[in-house]
Amino acid sequence: MPELPEVEVVRAGLERHVVGSTIASVEVLHPRPVRRDVRGPSGFAAALVGRRIEAVRRRGKYFWLALAPLDDQQGGDALLGHLGMSGQMLLHERSSSAPDERHLRVRFLLTTPDGRSLEMRFVDQRMFGGLAVSEGGAELPSEIAHIARDPIDPEFDDDEFVRRARRRTSAIKRLLLDQGLISGVGNIYADEALWRARLHGERPGDRLTGPVLRELLGHVRAVMGEALAQGGTSFDALYVNVNGESGYFDRSLDAYGQEGRPCRRCGTPIRRVAFMNRSSFFCPRCQRPPHRRR
Repeated sequence: MPELPEVEVVRAGLERHVVGSTIASVEVLHPRPVRRDVRGPSGFAAALVGRRIEAVRRRGKYFWLALAPLDDQQGGDALLGHLGMSGQMLLHERSSSAPDERHLRVRFLLTTPDGRSLEMRFVDQRMFGGLAVSEGGAELPSEIAHIARDPIDPEFDDDEFVRRARRRTSAIKRLLLDQGLISGVGNIYADEALWRARLHGERPGDRLTGPVLRELLGHVRAVMGEALAQGGTSFDALYVNVNGESGYFDRSLDAYGQEGRPCRRCGTPIRRVAFMNRSSFFCPRCQRPPHRRR
């Protein structure tokens, strides 16, 4: 599933190309991606036609296009999106006659400030992602107000994260994946940050000191920053930016997906274990498992 760096790459690409544009038309080619919009496919489209895009924002793994308010509104609405397992937001010049993608679900025709026509396409093979119009959600959609800030957000509160994590008996990897505590961190970057911090993912939060948790946050930010610089992590052709280009941070991974390969620090083979219907990867020497509580 795309994590924070992959979604941020998409958000930044949309920001560069669609801000100031007006949505001229919306074509819903499959109803499932707009299933969470109570208006239905036709109402979803009608709520967006004629609206101007003022900004592109993100909270954790969600992104949204902030729309200019209507005459009778104090705040604008938002086109809220989540990429799910395989979602893509792709941009094409209307004049390029680019063929439709096989899994094209929703097509937006935009008119740019300089009068060009631009297609914004939501493509989703597995259809776990989705789009919806959030009324009054331009600043922060109410649907995702419960999601915590992410660690690269300037307003993320390190002290609050440390306080809350140290009150929990849950394993630290579970805490990193808790979107109500810290958003945007998924399986890949949790494993990478834990490897760098030499922490086993099963270490309970209440057994970690403040300095250890702060160091871990630093590694989370470093991993994500490096991934952003390389366009995200792409294990297959599904994870791409708005131009359809894959990131290549997967070539720099130290733990995730490295089962059986020697740890770059000590040479011990990386181990994989089952974790929440997924997998965890760690070095059994560098990341010692915790002692069981008595």
